[in-house]
Amino acid sequence: MVDLIAKSPAEGLLPVTHGDLTLRELVHDSITSVAPFNGKEKTVSTALKRTVGAGLPDVGRLLAGDKGEVLWSGHGQYFVLNGKVGKVNAAVTDQSDAWTCVALEGPGARDVLARLCPLNFGAMNEGDVARSLIGHMSAIIIARSDGYDLMVFRAFAKTLVHEVAQAMRSVAAQARL
Repeated sequence: MVDLIAKSPAEGLLPVTHGDLTLRELVHDSITSVAPFNGKEKTVSTALKRTVGAGLPDVGRLLAGDKGEVLWSGHGQYFVLNGKVGKVNAAVTDQSDAWTCVALEGPGARDVLARLCPLNFGAMNEGDVARSLIGHMSAIIIARSDGYDLMVFRAFAKTLVHEVAQAMRSVAAQARL
């Protein structure tokens, strides 16, 4: 019988450092999609407050609880990171193996993403969440105090690392000038 060994999406690709910038993999215990049924947003939010410590956030936001985080991930859809969802009036799916999650940290993180993404990162504050593109990849971008968390589909792990590392090299080189 063959023994299968689980690997993270970016295993062997990260961490990458250029200048003061670092790209490292984030491995979440779980990523769960929660799409409340029509009219059930309030009851789902209350249930998540009990199990995760945070309810449903506003559009474009993330809420951190004591047992995980809840982030807006699209129209009527939320992701619970590292938390147990429990029984809720919502369509719930396990997305843990579907996403590559990385953290881009350092003083030039905004400049790196400006080369790859059509967002105004100067307008993003800590806890803001956006759906956009990184290169040609559909992405979820979360603003953190020390940089940004980037989420793309697992199949794009190598492409994400390549494109972000290339932009990191460019920003680090310009910082040395």
